[in-house]
Amino acid sequence: MEKIEHTTVPTNGINMHVASIGNGPVVLFLHGFPELWYSWRHQLLYLSSRGYRAIAPDLRGYGDTDVPPSVTSYTAFHIVGDLVGLLDKLGIEQVFLVGHDWGAIIAWYFCMLRPDRIMALVNTSVAFYPRNPAMNPVDGFRALFGDDYYVCRFQEPGVVEEGFAQIDTAELVKRLFGSSSSKPPCIPKEIRYRDLPDPPDLPSWLSEEDVNYYSAKFNQKGFTGGLNYYRCLNLTWELAAPWTGAQIKVPVKFIVGDLDSTYHIPGIQEYIHNGGFKIDVPLLQEVVVMEGVSHFLNQEKPEEISEHIYDFINKF
Repeated sequence: MEKIEHTTVPTNGINMHVASIGNGPVVLFLHGFPELWYSWRHQLLYLSSRGYRAIAPDLRGYGDTDVPPSVTSYTAFHIVGDLVGLLDKLGIEQVFLVGHDWGAIIAWYFCMLRPDRIMALVNTSVAFYPRNPAMNPVDGFRALFGDDYYVCRFQEPGVVEEGFAQIDTAELVKRLFGSSSSKPPCIPKEIRYRDLPDPPDLPSWLSEEDVNYYSAKFNQKGFTGGLNYYRCLNLTWELAAPWTGAQIKVPVKFIVGDLDSTYHIPGIQEYIHNGGFKIDVPLLQEVVVMEGVSHFLNQEKPEEISEHIYDFINKF
């Protein structure tokens, strides 16, 4: 870990913290919520030891990267702009792209908007969702799961932050990472975050040292930056209207855990396995469903995920 280099790169009007290690073809890793570059620590070391330059930024609003104050500064277009600017500043023409959770959503947009910069994509947890011109995504989630669904609960600025502030950040990190339910994450308004049950034990893949790293960074910057991605879901949807019906035209491998709640959204398994996914992502080459694995698969099964990434990008 001490061999990982940390730099700050100006891009798209913000300063972005970047962790990197190794030399060779570039693999760019995009983290999710509530995470950091650190979520890819295992993959950085694995890929760099096999002849790749592994790069993992703290995305806009996270960790040691700037947190723009405006809620509307967190659309997928802003984030992809940050990443294109990062590659330009580093003099990198093309990358292998790897995403998880929100990083997976950003990765789909990156490939849709700038396929010229992507050699191949390994995406995890969140499958591609083709844009529905008749309904915005928040209303879509509300129709499926009701107002208590976490995406809907995250919409109003300040409310969730107030709830998160009721609990020690390290304890909150343990609860967020420790949840392994495949049920849709719903949080009734009358439930306070401090009343949520503690996970029975710290997951075996998460150490106290890991928890302390995450909690220290979120204590510094808060959660608002990450939450603003959810608050910009509908704005991104509006701005993406010209790309309605657009396909993802880069080679793709998709990995998901069978216990991941994203894999249990109604209709998603049929979409992934019965041809719909392949229509929208015509260069989809592999779909891997990992048995007994939950949402944070890159940390839960680091060696297997690293091997999956390496085996795919090594073909190109």
